[in-house]
Amino acid sequence: MNILGINAYHGNASAALVSEGRLVAAVEEERFNRVKYAAGFPVAAIRYCLETAGLTLAEVDHVAIPRNPWARLGTKLLFAMRMPKFARERARVLARFVGIPEALSRAFDCDPKTIRAKFHRIEHHQAHLASTFFVSPFEQAALLSADGLGDFASTMWAVGEGNRMRVDGSIAFPHSLGMYYTGVTQYLGFLKFGDEYKVMGLAAYGEPAYLDEFRRIVRSTGRAGFRLGLEYFIHHRTGPEMSWRESDKTPELGPMFSSYMAERLGPVRDPQAPLEQRHRDAAATLQARLEEVLFEMLNALHKRTGQKAVCLAGGVAFNCVANGRIFERTPFERVYVQPAAGDAGLAVGAAYFIHHQILRRPRSFVMGHAFWGPEFSPERIRAAVAASRLAESGMEIVERPVEEIAREAAKEIAAGRILGWFQGRAEWGPRALGNRSIVADPRRAEMKDILNQRIKHREIFRPFAPSILEECTAEYFEKSYPSPFMTLAYSVRPEKRSVIPAPTHVDGTGRLQTVNREANPRYWRLIREFANLTGVPVVLNTSFNDNEPIVCRPEEAIDCFLRTKMDALVLGDILIRKPGGAPGSEVPR
Repeated sequence: MNILGINAYHGNASAALVSEGRLVAAVEEERFNRVKYAAGFPVAAIRYCLETAGLTLAEVDHVAIPRNPWARLGTKLLFAMRMPKFARERARVLARFVGIPEALSRAFDCDPKTIRAKFHRIEHHQAHLASTFFVSPFEQAALLSADGLGDFASTMWAVGEGNRMRVDGSIAFPHSLGMYYTGVTQYLGFLKFGDEYKVMGLAAYGEPAYLDEFRRIVRSTGRAGFRLGLEYFIHHRTGPEMSWRESDKTPELGPMFSSYMAERLGPVRDPQAPLEQRHRDAAATLQARLEEVLFEMLNALHKRTGQKAVCLAGGVAFNCVANGRIFERTPFERVYVQPAAGDAGLAVGAAYFIHHQILRRPRSFVMGHAFWGPEFSPERIRAAVAASRLAESGMEIVERPVEEIAREAAKEIAAGRILGWFQGRAEWGPRALGNRSIVADPRRAEMKDILNQRIKHREIFRPFAPSILEECTAEYFEKSYPSPFMTLAYSVRPEKRSVIPAPTHVDGTGRLQTVNREANPRYWRLIREFANLTGVPVVLNTSFNDNEPIVCRPEEAIDCFLRTKMDALVLGDILIRKPGGAPGSEVPR
């Protein structure tokens, strides 16, 4: 049984392939076309999934699409009657989704009659819920999906048991935690699609000084739900304006906040203007109010279900700060968030919804790692290195067994050098988790600024992540529950903050990745070798990119290495050093 999941015609276009109940491949289109959050139809992602599974399109049994035009049809029609422009746009979107079989046949240059797959349209939030529960390690759990909008709902909760989910409730558009967060993010001058995570990082620099006002922006209903103060927003009047540039598939969002928000909170920040304390305080209050509402819902969900485990999905589930506080603010004892919790993950969710909820097949798969993207053979990597003529530029190139490469790479990091680390299959989701990572010494307080200036060229307030050997987590963090996908932030133990200052955020937290030896043996070995040298089982980890999608191919890794000021690069078993490099100043153990 082969099931192809496709998230199309929206930001984070993606594809996933499930064969006999097991995930074979999953990847975002952006990794191929190099457009961040790419929208449109994910032809390259679909092709990769089929090739990895060794299938042709004719051998696919089911195609799962995580949008259902008929879901909440009455609500959609009422809204469309009030807004002709929105109605026309929805009609175009509907035509695209109805035309997916034809789009597939054009993309793969085949007769539509050869496509024997049955096409399914799955409600958006049910696909989100399926994307987390059906790949989780839990036999039963409470489930929550929260994002901006999908099929005219923003939030859904359910109970998962075995291979079934039972939806218990939802919150409809225009009331949305995702749109709340996006609206205030735009007010603060961060206008690009996907900028919300920047404001989450900024929040640590402020105080929740505007809680009374923000409790009017998002109002608790008293039934563990919420409603937006719609006077602060315009999306309910204009329609949720989500589109993409046809030229390069870059997704775009229309404005969501109203002039009333500016009247109440002060002038809107120009994106080029410096950040003031009021902006930091607004970000902190935005985060604090999100957490209040989220924990009200989670506590009510626990009370209704009595479950000990909770699975989260949707864009709000990327809020690792809130996720990390679930253990102290709710009775839940276990948490699972899959690595592509946002809309990219819908491709996996839709496929597993078919496999379990519709076909009623038993569960047999747990997503214990995030490495479902492309990988490249040693021969391909050697060819990429040879084609780039690095040796002619005076660079040192050595190929060694994995044990020696890890040891040499750890020496580079311990000496204060910045290392690109490219291994195995690319990560699924937006986080670099040790296969497409830039790695540095966490002991050097200046490393955060060095990375921002030399490599990342991004806002200085954004934190970097610590990757830690899973077995050492309790030594450095106040919680030790595994966080393999960087979806939880914990407080660093006070006595360790001076030991790993670079990835410790200003509020004393770290968005950690716990590294399991079985899940990623090469990355685990690198960190173990660094620990052998320094006594610290932690490295600073950031995504292997420079204002672009995370690198996918070895050629992209080499290009990023050359145009930034990285000092060394490991591609598989090959270590490349630039001449000179960063000074190897001593750091106390």
